[in-house]
Amino acid sequence: MPTFLFDSIVFGPVHSRRLGVSLGINLLPVTRKVCSFNCIYCECGWTPAKPGPKEQLPSRREVRDALRKKLSEMKDQGKAPDVITYAGNGEPTLHPDFAGIIDDSLALRDEFFPEAKVSVLSNGSMLRRKSVREALKKVDQNMLKLDSALPETVMQLNQPHVMTNLAKYEEYIREFEGRFIIQTLFVRGECDGRTVDNTTGEEISAWLEAIARLRPQQVMIYTIHRDTPLGNNLRKVPVSELNAIARRVNQLGIATSVSG
Repeated sequence: MPTFLFDSIVFGPVHSRRLGVSLGINLLPVTRKVCSFNCIYCECGWTPAKPGPKEQLPSRREVRDALRKKLSEMKDQGKAPDVITYAGNGEPTLHPDFAGIIDDSLALRDEFFPEAKVSVLSNGSMLRRKSVREALKKVDQNMLKLDSALPETVMQLNQPHVMTNLAKYEEYIREFEGRFIIQTLFVRGECDGRTVDNTTGEEISAWLEAIARLRPQQVMIYTIHRDTPLGNNLRKVPVSELNAIARRVNQLGIATSVSG
C-alpha cells in the first residue's frame, strides 16, 4: 500500500501545486494516518480501521515552539513562505486544541512573515464543532472538500468514518459567508469492482448546483498526483477536461484554478 507520511510537526517548505511555497504543519502522529475519512485516493494511504498503539498528538506548546523555530530560521535565511498550511497525516481539525493552535499560528505569522497566508486543508467533517468553525473564520484560506454533491459518491470516494449529511454540511459552510475555498478532486477508475467517476454529467450538474448555492470565493479543481492506495485502479482526469469543468464554474462568476 503506498503511503506518504510526514515525519515531523513542521515540514518543508515545499512547492505546492495550488498554494506556492508552503510551510506545512502536521498536527497528527508521524507514524500513522489519523482521519475521519478514508478517501480511496489519499496519498497517506488507508485510514487504519482500528487505532494503533497509543500515540499522543503534539501539544499546542510543541506546535508553537516548532513553528517559531522554523520561522525564525527562515527569517535568518531570507526565505519567506507564501503560506503556512495545516494538512499533514490526516484531518488537522481533529486536534482538540486546533482553535488555540490557529491563534498561535496567526500571531507567529504576524511576527515573522506578515505577508504570508495561513491555510487549512480540511475535509469539513469537524465543522459540527463551533470552535473549529470559529477558528476557520480567522484563517486566510479556509479550504474545504467537496468531491461530490451526491451522497452515494461521497460514500464511495471519501468513505467517511462519521455521519455525513450534505445538507448540514452546506448549512455550516454558509456561516463563512463566502470566505472559504472549495477543493474538489476529480478521478476515474475502479474500486471494489465498481466504477469510480465523479466527472459524469449527473455528477457535474449536481456539483455545479452546490457550488452555485454555496458561492465560495474560489474553487480549486485537481486530480490525483501521487500514488494512491488503489494503485493503477485510479486514473487522472485529463487537464483539458478539468479546464472544461473550470469554465463552467467561471460562468457562475466564481474564480477557479486547475491543477493537473
